Amino acid sequence: MAKVSTYLNFSNQTEAAFLFYQSVFGGEFVGGIRRFGDMPPQEGMPPVDEATKNLVLHVCLPITGGFELMGSDAPEGMCPPVVKGNNVYINLEPDSREEADRLFNGLSAGGVIEMPMSDMFWGAYWGSFVDKFGIKWMVNFVPKQ
Repeated sequence: MAKVSTYLNFSNQTEAAFLFYQSVFGGEFVGGIRRFGDMPPQEGMPPVDEATKNLVLHVCLPITGGFELMGSDAPEGMCPPVVKGNNVYINLEPDSREEADRLFNGLSAGGVIEMPMSDMFWGAYWGSFVDKFGIKWMVNFVPKQ
């Protein structure tokens, strides 16, 4: 079955970000949280240093509507530096206005609201914000007709 997910890279904040997202959406991490220290030694590569071993190598959280949010830390020297950008939003389309408000209020806590939840000209109840980890979100509820 085809699916869509979003993968997020953080500068040593993946675990905190995903624990926060889990507190809003609930659910369990698929396969748990895998860490750099869990990787088998790679031929031709130096061993993972102690500071990096506990960083998140991969985490996956089913969030809503079959969508999965995935993430990883990007350790300095192993990965390109993380640069917070403004070109990616995660768009959530919940089944009710109440769920739209719950997700918006939960995820925007500690962040910056760009557009509060409002009835929009295209017939949706919509809002956008940047969460406390710098990730951009849109919540778009379209009533069934």
